[in-house]
Amino acid sequence: MSGDAVRDLLAGTGAVVREGVRLAELTTLRVGGPSVLAECASTDALVATVRTLDAAGVPVLLIAGGSNLLICDEGFDGVVVRVATTGVEIARPEDAVAATVADPGADSVSVETGAARVIAEAGADWDGVVAATVAAGFGGLECLSGIPGSAGATPVQNVGAYGVEVADQLRRVRLLDRASGEIRWAEPAELGFGYRTSVLKHSDAALVLAVEFALRADGLSAPLRYRELAGALDAAEGERRPAADVRAAVLRLRAGKGMVLDPADHDTWSAGSFFTNPVVPQARVEPVREAIVARLGEITIPTYPAPDGVKFSAGWLIERAGFGKGFPGEDAPARLSTKHTLALTNRGEARAADIVELARTVRDGVAERFGIVLEPEPVTVGLRL
Repeated sequence: MSGDAVRDLLAGTGAVVREGVRLAELTTLRVGGPSVLAECASTDALVATVRTLDAAGVPVLLIAGGSNLLICDEGFDGVVVRVATTGVEIARPEDAVAATVADPGADSVSVETGAARVIAEAGADWDGVVAATVAAGFGGLECLSGIPGSAGATPVQNVGAYGVEVADQLRRVRLLDRASGEIRWAEPAELGFGYRTSVLKHSDAALVLAVEFALRADGLSAPLRYRELAGALDAAEGERRPAADVRAAVLRLRAGKGMVLDPADHDTWSAGSFFTNPVVPQARVEPVREAIVARLGEITIPTYPAPDGVKFSAGWLIERAGFGKGFPGEDAPARLSTKHTLALTNRGEARAADIVELARTVRDGVAERFGIVLEPEPVTVGLRL
């Protein structure tokens, strides 16, 4: 559809429509071709826009922080809806009133006296949400500091880092059912959380409008579960520390790996960890170990318990398969980060096709050497790996 046709269709919804917007401008990988964009700065506008486009049968691509997207060079043949809602409200333990999402059309959210909660609209900057809770004296989200993207994307991906996942602290998610038009709050048990996934991922059935997280009113972190983070804090695993101290340590660790966005640093022009850590079924663990030892000799292989088997380190496998930091070299438009082999980066002029070519090379090389097929973490639009 042309920009004018989209403007006519969305008249009265509150969306601001622009034509020929390069999607590279809206993603942290900085790739993606042109499209018609409808920007929604309120939840009312967002709901009205998506309902209208769905009713008209127009394909919709939803973008907020753009941190977990790999979009093709041809762009998107439909309308890109940018979720630009930013409301954040923290309910303190002493509050005896209901906390309400900062949106005129939102239903109120009852928060029992004595509870600490944060409610964030879907488009709110995630690290900004974490920073606000820590600054207000609450703990619980500090290990998820520095992760790019929006609050609404966190339950979709079940975002996690340093031993904490969104599912650990999530209280509920406000959803728009795109088939029925119903808006309701969904409990975590309904969302089918798994390692970096949920029922919301790879599905257009529901749109996240807001998220609510429980917080720790004592200002201390969740128990430290990640050895690297505990070591950075000179703490024992399982210990709790002031949330502000843990946030600072997490930001330092992430920055050292190129995992905190910096426009001047091409190592951060990425989608974060491009591949998930593979979980190998128990029956295949020994054959995989044997394949690794056959190539590398007797070596300590980092593994971690997982509900459905054993989790291997994707970064370790990539590096041991021969793909070191900065692969394939300085002249390549897309390279592995010079700080972290798990990040595929745009060195300034890369296209989506360059990212795909690099991802296939790494994935196929690991599979050939060790018999493990790495799965991509970002959502792909208009292309396949």
